[in-house]
Parts: sequence; C-alpha cells; structure tokens
Amino acid sequence: MAQNLEPGDIVLCTVDRIVGTVVFVKIDGNGEGGIIMSEVAPGRIKNLRDYVVPKKRIVCKVLRISGDRIDLSLRRVTQKEQKEVLEQESQEKSSRSIIRTILGETIFEEKIKKIKETGLSLHEFLQQSKDSPKKLNEFFDKEHAKKILNILQSQKQKKVEIKKEISLISNDEDGINRIKKVFSEKGKAEIKYLSGGRYSISIQDNDLKKADNALKIILQEIEKKAKKEGLQFAIK
Repeated sequence: MAQNLEPGDIVLCTVDRIVGTVVFVKIDGNGEGGIIMSEVAPGRIKNLRDYVVPKKRIVCKVLRISGDRIDLSLRRVTQKEQKEVLEQESQEKSSRSIIRTILGETIFEEKIKKIKETGLSLHEFLQQSKDSPKKLNEFFDKEHAKKILNILQSQKQKKVEIKKEISLISNDEDGINRIKKVFSEKGKAEIKYLSGGRYSISIQDNDLKKADNALKIILQEIEKKAKKEGLQFAIK
C-alpha cells in the first residue's frame, strides 16, 4: 500500500518481474508498482529486457495511485532526478555501514529505527552530528559515539558537480566585452567556452542540492545581466 506517496514523486525501486508488457517493481518502503511498456522508454521497444531485468535498481516517477495500484514511469525521470536519488541511496548505504561497523548486528536495527523516527535519514543525522556531536549522545553510549565521530571527522567529503550548457550571443561589435562583463561575477562556478556562442557552466559542492541551488542563482544572475547588455541568452 502506498504510504505518503503522491503523483509526481520520484522513488527508488527494484525490478521484481516482467509479465508480458508490464514491469513489476518493489518500491522502497511502499509495496509494489507497475510500469507499462510505453513508460519504460521513448520510441519503439523490441525487448523490455534491454532496459530492465529482475533485481536491477531503477529510479521511477509516480504517475497515478488507485487504491493499492501504483502506476510508474521510468522514461519520465530526468537525469538530474536519477542522479540525486542514486546519490542519496549511496550516502544512506555508507551511513548504515558506519553505524553497523561500530555497533555490530545485535543492536544495529534498533538504533537505526530510533534515528529514523526523528524524520531524518541516516546520512542527514550523521552530517548534523558531525557539526553537533552531542546529537550522537542521544542515541549511543559515549564509547560508540566517540568512535562514530572519529570516522565522520576522518572522512573526506565527496564533491558533486552540476553542469549546464548555455548560449550567449551578441551581434554587436563589442559583443565579446559584453559577454565578459556578464561572466564577471560567476561566483564559484567554472565557465568554459565550447563553440559558436555555447558555454558550459558548472559548480561543485559537497551537497547535491546546495550545488543545484547555487547554479540556479548564478544562471538567473547571468540571464538578468545578459538582458541588460542586450545579449541573446538560452539554457540548453
């Protein structure tokens, strides 16, 4: 049964079986869903198994919910949405591994359950605990809390990169100077010239959402300046 799911939600699933032209999946924490062939990929599909096979982890979008039936789509998920969900799963696995290593299997699940009752994912809880170590004392004894904190502090945070392609065109004689002026305040972003008025703009951060939000703000500022300078601006 769908718990707290709504149409448009992005969910992580495991392919369970393929029956005729329907792919049945297990939705993490939300029972079973189905994907009809036309929602697996755009265009003509000769063999569903070219796209999905049992036990494969896939990211889907919720289309409709009717009672216990959940209709999903694989092809409507953007690369950005897929990357974000898979990154979150990777972070969660890493966090589970840290806690399991320190506690062992005996009380591991019990502690995990209590942490999740706070409404935080394990990754969010550990990241907050890294900045505020006292949080660990609410769930672990002093020895375990110290060991977990030592692991967190020794970790090198993996940086994620968000990239967009834009076009910036001017027909004026001083167009190059105008474009340079638009790019003058790019913040942490890296801008590379591709060809014919096309540029790539990217930004790195330890947090995917922060990187995405930062890039959105920079692009909005570039668009505003481009209009002021009379340039043609578009995001590819």
